[in-house]
Amino acid sequence: MSNFRTPKTTYYLKRILPFGIIWLVLSWFILLIESMATDYENKRPDTDITMDWSIFFFASFAVFAVGIAMGAVEVLWLGKQFKSKSFGQKILYKMGFYLLFMLVINIIMFPVAASIEMGISIFDSEVWDKFSHYIKSTTFLSTMVSLSFSIFVSLLYSGISEHLGHEVLLNFFSGKYHQPKAENRIFMFVDMKSSTSLAEQLGHQTYFQFLRDYYNQLSDAIIQYKGEVYQYVGDEIVISWKKEDGIVHQNCINCFYGMKARLEKKSPYFNKKYGVVPSFRAGMHMGQVTTGEIGALKKEIFFTGDVLNATSRIQKLCKTYHQELLLSGQLKEALDQKGAIPFKPIATVTLEGRQEPMTLFFPTQL
Repeated sequence: MSNFRTPKTTYYLKRILPFGIIWLVLSWFILLIESMATDYENKRPDTDITMDWSIFFFASFAVFAVGIAMGAVEVLWLGKQFKSKSFGQKILYKMGFYLLFMLVINIIMFPVAASIEMGISIFDSEVWDKFSHYIKSTTFLSTMVSLSFSIFVSLLYSGISEHLGHEVLLNFFSGKYHQPKAENRIFMFVDMKSSTSLAEQLGHQTYFQFLRDYYNQLSDAIIQYKGEVYQYVGDEIVISWKKEDGIVHQNCINCFYGMKARLEKKSPYFNKKYGVVPSFRAGMHMGQVTTGEIGALKKEIFFTGDVLNATSRIQKLCKTYHQELLLSGQLKEALDQKGAIPFKPIATVTLEGRQEPMTLFFPTQL
């Protein structure tokens, strides 16, 4: 049971569940429109299933399950196969795949629904006579059109979610940050080492692919330790946690080590493809930010507050003190009681734009 509740499993469930909800809501909407158009009567009993409560519940469950199945295929497999394609190409190629998939599901589910409607065995000849008429009817065509619409809406949601981020999209839908809110958050600014020389060495196009592979390797650790990607800025990534999520089990520190371990594991791949293995430095800090929607031409969930500027400056001091990770004393105090990784002080500094000095620490992995 504990493995089922891992952050990675929870992350994927949150991404897959909306597909089932989308399919269920659309199916109810389409059913309502069709019922109103036929005055709630079955005018084609030889091809259409007569709707009653047992059929309704079976169809609702079946549609929800099909949506979940599509979501699982999309999130866990097919979505990763077309990452290099444009948004339009992704929609086109996936539509073809899912239409074939839904054709098979449609052919399987209709005889089951027909047997429930007539109260007879699925192997009865009456069921298959009705199925034969259904396959040749306009009802079958309209069903496939409805399925195509559901597939398109699901893929549209998937594409928007991928570009905005699942949590950001849900926050927009829920209106969580429509009014600005104060939050305590942890931030980690991660900056790739020697990025300028790497860009010159690899060339712009190869360096872009290098960055894509680099960020892909970091994603599993971010998910595992409950981080949220706030921004990609060139070769820098900004990761954020709600305070509780970041300090429990020292998730924010373990995320750093998890990303580092993943790059080390993939070092043969990077050496073979690019002749170099990426590495990074990171700065971490915790404090209060104001969170809200911002933008006129393009909406974003935006964080503002001194903690972001301070974290950026802490990250830049990693090179000065020859450390891969530095964190503020404020964050260190919060983490001391939440895990086994100890911390050591390295310097007390006055960051640009701040009057009070800050003691910086680095973790020592056990």
